[in-house]
Amino acid sequence: MNNIQSRPVSGKVVIGVDVGTGSVRSGIFGMDGKMRASAKRDITLYRDNAHCVEQSSNEIWDAVCYCIKEVMSHSGCVPQQVAGIGFDATCSLVVLGKDKKPISVSQSKDPNRNIIVWMDHRATEQAERINALGHPVLNYVGGKISPEMETPKILWLKENFRETFDNAWQFFDLADFLTWKSTSSLSRSTCTVTCKWTYLAHEKRWDADYFRQIGLSELADENFSRIGQNIVEPGTPCGQGLTEDAARQMGLLAGTPVAAGMIDAHAGGIGTVGVNGHATRNMAYVFGTSSCTMTTTEQPVFIPGVWGPYFSAMVPGMWLSEGGQSAAGAAIDQLLSLHPAAIEANEMAQEKNTSLPVFLADRVMEKIASPSQAMALAQGIHIVPEFLGNRAPFADPHSRAVIAGLGMENSLNNLLSFYIAGICSIGYGLRQIIEAQAKSGAMIDNIVISGGAGQHPLVRQLIADSCGVTVIATQASEPVLLGSAILGAVAGGVSESVGKAMASFSSIDRTYEPSEAHREHHNTRFTSFQCLQQCARELKG
Repeated sequence: MNNIQSRPVSGKVVIGVDVGTGSVRSGIFGMDGKMRASAKRDITLYRDNAHCVEQSSNEIWDAVCYCIKEVMSHSGCVPQQVAGIGFDATCSLVVLGKDKKPISVSQSKDPNRNIIVWMDHRATEQAERINALGHPVLNYVGGKISPEMETPKILWLKENFRETFDNAWQFFDLADFLTWKSTSSLSRSTCTVTCKWTYLAHEKRWDADYFRQIGLSELADENFSRIGQNIVEPGTPCGQGLTEDAARQMGLLAGTPVAAGMIDAHAGGIGTVGVNGHATRNMAYVFGTSSCTMTTTEQPVFIPGVWGPYFSAMVPGMWLSEGGQSAAGAAIDQLLSLHPAAIEANEMAQEKNTSLPVFLADRVMEKIASPSQAMALAQGIHIVPEFLGNRAPFADPHSRAVIAGLGMENSLNNLLSFYIAGICSIGYGLRQIIEAQAKSGAMIDNIVISGGAGQHPLVRQLIADSCGVTVIATQASEPVLLGSAILGAVAGGVSESVGKAMASFSSIDRTYEPSEAHREHHNTRFTSFQCLQQCARELKG
């Protein structure tokens, strides 16, 4: 629990709920966009092998209700003050049976394991078969569908868990499951079904021919009743608000407005990208366990290897291009775990009650006069951090990480070099996405950063330097929660629109300009990054 403010809050408030990969968080916000209190509860990830990652919708729902009760208790608010609730969640697939209860997607046969998590890559073969068909609908997912998306996962269920597929009542994206559980509304969010399910929002339709070609004709024959017939924009009120049962579990009033939700990274975009009133010139960059880039354009821009363009998937009425990597913060964690000094450094970090990456970033800052100088500590170490493939701009789930320049060093100082090289490599991957977008006509001026892995000033400066682009940090301590709260404000009628709420709820905290003195050195390292990446691509066979 993080108690931001202990005195009672006056006036209307909105609640944002974020269901991430490892935890559920909730935050309560005033109309000034400031968070009054937050709560968190961890949730379980089940991993039976390297490709399968599962969760429980029952556990997640219990955690959601717990967190909402906690923020209400610690904020001093009463239920009558809550104008609306917004949800965001990972783009994970939730399966419910005909009794509206969880149905297993797991080799364990445990019905509680009814979610295929976004990072689950069991459907890689199905995704490759779909891509080989070259259906025109793929033009709106960057040319290639990802095994992280939902239609390959549903196809995997049909081919491997036929009983689950046949007995499924609904296939939900996780954010849509939460709005259904709260309101009994089967409405789906434009954000979820457009970005992860191939819904063509600009034409307001599913493409039945696509589903028949890939082997999911049942969904088309049923007129898409199991994946969504009523598609609404994020922030739209769902049903009649909270049901009596959901309100009781949350400690709120029945009928409290609930907004159609979003994917978690997109909520981070809503909470940040409008910060200076120039949403079309800002790239939202959510740097957490994974990373996600979101660029808004007034017209559709087709970018090979970058998902989209998606209509009204984040900012209503605008087009969205989405990139990023399946492992970003997780890639740094994996990288550090490989170093001989990691165990000792972890113990030192625990003594200071902080994470290993933050501990290392603080140590680096003690050694240098300015954050940009940290790049020199990389000392010839070059890294391509593609432990879970390349999401963008190459859409290659088979690519893998490369580490070059290692010697026999095992000191803490060498671990710092390892860490700096890793952060720069994350920046170079981001630079590739920015350049691919610019080549297709989607130019940006700023990176607006959010996410736990991107909070440290050192990281923000190195991202600016390695990309050669200004990085903006917002005042919101939890921009993803703020984004979902903005949706609640629109659903509750206290904000006129998502666009206006984005500008009024967000403000700039600090700007990080790229260092001209280090630009050429980063250009050289970026060239090395690309060479290693290409070598790995040629050698992987």
